Amino acid sequence: MENQQRQPIQAPPAGTPERVVSGKPMEITITLPTNAYFVSGIRDFTLGLIRNMTEFSEQWAFRFQSVVDELCNNAIEHGSKQGDNIVITFINHPKESIEIIVRDSGSGKAKMSASELNRIVKERTDPHYVHIGIRGRGLSKIVAEWTDELVFSDTETGGIEARVKKYLKDPNLPQQTGNPLENPTHLVLNV
Repeated sequence: MENQQRQPIQAPPAGTPERVVSGKPMEITITLPTNAYFVSGIRDFTLGLIRNMTEFSEQWAFRFQSVVDELCNNAIEHGSKQGDNIVITFINHPKESIEIIVRDSGSGKAKMSASELNRIVKERTDPHYVHIGIRGRGLSKIVAEWTDELVFSDTETGGIEARVKKYLKDPNLPQQTGNPLENPTHLVLNV
């Protein structure tokens, strides 16, 4: 025993993140003050989580950053007053999906009901809808287009819960297709 040397624990080489993917869902909840300053931290966290804890591509990691950014900024700007908190929950369903939930406090001056938000998103995702102005595109052009499910619910505290889900395999596309141009919004390459 005295002559045996311990082998050092080897860390993966720099630049090769170790993915953590287990069979059961992993849930992480973060509470942030209603201050846009903290949103950059949640963007960085989102990028790291998607890169290292899911099987989504690098491209999707950046897209999820934008989705979370949009949902958090809306919760801060419209659904919560300064000094309150917003709550962000990430649920990773390994080899299946990522789910992101953002809850505001319901104390904001410009708060809306879930039914109003659902109506606005439905209206603005219609192909015939014409956007006027610079603002008001985030939910329809970022969140709705880059997720498979988008649901708004009213909370007991008078706030809004925005719940998005993205499946690892797009449920709207056949997984094996002979013609990658069947759906012009997605390109499927069979290798």
